[in-house]
Amino acid sequence: GGRWYKRHLTYRVVNWPSYLPQHEVRLAVKAAFELWSNVSSLVFWEARDGPADIRLTFFHGDHNDGLNNAFDGPGGALAHAFFPRRGEAHFDSAERWSLHSGKGRNLFVVVAHEVGHTLGLEHSPVKSALMSPYYKKLSKDFVLSWDDILAIQNLYGKPSKGLAVQLPGKVFTHFQDWSVDLYGRDRHQGSLSAYYCHSFFDAITADADHNLYIFKCSASGTARDPQPLPTRWPGLPTGVDACAWSQLSGKFYFFKG
Repeated sequence: GGRWYKRHLTYRVVNWPSYLPQHEVRLAVKAAFELWSNVSSLVFWEARDGPADIRLTFFHGDHNDGLNNAFDGPGGALAHAFFPRRGEAHFDSAERWSLHSGKGRNLFVVVAHEVGHTLGLEHSPVKSALMSPYYKKLSKDFVLSWDDILAIQNLYGKPSKGLAVQLPGKVFTHFQDWSVDLYGRDRHQGSLSAYYCHSFFDAITADADHNLYIFKCSASGTARDPQPLPTRWPGLPTGVDACAWSQLSGKFYFFKG
């Protein structure tokens, strides 16, 4: 799929669905880009006008991308995007886009998927992955899969401060009125800062059953089942730099220093 040869990228929403508030669409788009910047070395900035590395545009029907890319109205193809470094993602303006979890096609989910393509990610065979070719509904535990994280880090590396992992919890069920984050604090409409529950970790790997193992300081385990390191791996030093699971041996391998 190719890749960008810089880490700081700009994006611009060229036009807007007429029936959705612009500030809510802007928040949803910001959140979609932050899915990827949270787990990689990429940094995104919105360009309100003028040129941008990645442009998001809503079109009707044939829009000079070739007949194979012409939109077909409600249902069917929702959007398409181009690999780096064209920097284009197109969305069918005839779709009933929504910013709610249970109504229409969720714009946040589709933007996040298409942004993955603009960054160089191809479709994933993993059903739970955001980059699966099939539309993924928004849920309260909407996070990137292990396959999404490994794919984006293979192209752009880890975040500069370590590995940021989105933990299960309330993410976006809608982008208006108010929502309650993982700790029960109210978030009111006035703020446009996207919220995610994430933290920084030392290492991450996945086993044959697609369990995601996270390591931080003296603790490890899956996101839902943290354990002290000595409980699972007696004698393992804290602060490992990397970890890998071998399909051949079925063992975990740790690296430090």
